[in-house]
Amino acid sequence: MDRNQWRMAVQRIVRSEMSIRGVKYQGLSDRLAEVGIDQTADNLRNKVNKGILGADLLLQILFVLNARALSVETIASVLDEQE
Repeated sequence: MDRNQWRMAVQRIVRSEMSIRGVKYQGLSDRLAEVGIDQTADNLRNKVNKGILGADLLLQILFVLNARALSVETIASVLDEQE
């Protein structure tokens, strides 16, 4: 696996969780602000589109979205879909 595949996996997982909950980037920004994380909608969009998030921000996003459990199987499935 190369770095781009991992970045695409991050992108797909975050977008999927946002889509399931009907959350747009401004809504994600607002939810993060409620827990003290300052990220603009544009900044989040850029980071998610590039698939480049720090581990802390990824966890914060999954937390505020009340995301499904993220398992090794889920990650493997997302990576397999890219091939």
